[in-house]
Amino acid sequence: MPALCPSTLNFPSALPSERLMSVAPSDADELPFIVRQLYVGSDGNVTVETIGGDTVTFNNVPAGSHLGPFRISRVRQTGTSATGLVGYL
Repeated sequence: MPALCPSTLNFPSALPSERLMSVAPSDADELPFIVRQLYVGSDGNVTVETIGGDTVTFNNVPAGSHLGPFRISRVRQTGTSATGLVGYL
């Protein structure tokens, strides 16, 4: 399981994110940290896996959208066509 950044310990938090990270979709690797929100840089689909093991595809997400808040452990390559993903920790 990915590590928890301090800002995700008291979830949901109204506090701003403490860190940001580029997110590269992968079917094999979990994210290094739990992400509580995703910024989507380009139009497309985004498939995420939560820390509870749920896998969900968000279809036709417009560029500039934010997905969350929820705890994301993986962004799957299969089913993800959007690029420019940024994770909020």
